[in-house]
Amino acid sequence: MATPLPAEPMPDQDGFTVEDWLALPESRQRVELIDGSFVVSPLAATNHQICTSRLTRILVAAAPDHLEVTEGANVPCAGEGAIPDVVVGDADVMLAATVALDPAHIHLVAEVVSPGRKNRTRDYTDKPRMYAAAGIPMFLRIELTGAGAPCVEVLVLKGAEYVQHERVCAGRTLRLAEPFEVAFDPAVLTGPRRARG
Repeated sequence: MATPLPAEPMPDQDGFTVEDWLALPESRQRVELIDGSFVVSPLAATNHQICTSRLTRILVAAAPDHLEVTEGANVPCAGEGAIPDVVVGDADVMLAATVALDPAHIHLVAEVVSPGRKNRTRDYTDKPRMYAAAGIPMFLRIELTGAGAPCVEVLVLKGAEYVQHERVCAGRTLRLAEPFEVAFDPAVLTGPRRARG
């Protein structure tokens, strides 16, 4: 059974380590370690969760047996700790009840951008920096608002940073060849479920 985090705010201090982060009790709150500080977030809005769930189902349906897909996992990133919205990793490691996934076993992470300036900073600045430092080869960033939304941005690790490989919005088909072949219209990630034909 999960132990809730204390009601009082996290200590106002920096210098927390990945070991401190992994020693926290389980919680329904998302707690990440960014620049030595704990960043605590409540569960995301329902449209964000629906998008994450639908993306997970699409990836699970296409994934080969040696890879597994999950919503959320503890990922140590070069002295920091992230919880991506979606993770694709080596099945043998993910099925072994691993508390923290070694980034060497992760092939793709995805983040759905949440509203708010601080969330955008995390999704556009902090998370790419952290995932790149950890050597994760592919990062999908999904925008639920704005022109053409939803839009999926495919970022591929080149050297020490991500470069945009492609950006596809609703009404077009996104095709990935890595870490496995999958194709979908980003429109299916939001809104009412489409009739199944």
